Amino acid sequence: MTDVDLRQTSYPASGPQTTNLADILERVLDKGIVIAGDIKIELLDIELLTIRIRLFVASVDTAKKAGIDWWETDPALSSRASRSALQDENRALRKRLEALESKTKDESPEQRPK
Repeated sequence: MTDVDLRQTSYPASGPQTTNLADILERVLDKGIVIAGDIKIELLDIELLTIRIRLFVASVDTAKKAGIDWWETDPALSSRASRSALQDENRALRKRLEALESKTKDESPEQRPK
């Protein structure tokens, strides 16, 4: 007969799992994180200054899911928004120019400023 070893092989107990910064950042950006705080300065029970700080850290996709997309319409951050702002300004200026030109055409030569 052969001897059968019925002992289970035991592995050394592992310590706490380490997570690298990339994994943490991926989780935060995937789920999003909100940091909020208020700073109040009071003197003799009179509120002099209140600063409210709200920070939302997330990926673009997560932010869009939360309804946040202000960077798409800010001309300083989006070339598309910048072009749109310029087009709107051009339209407004053209309307003003047309109004001025039509007003000048309607006036008689005596009414025009010299």
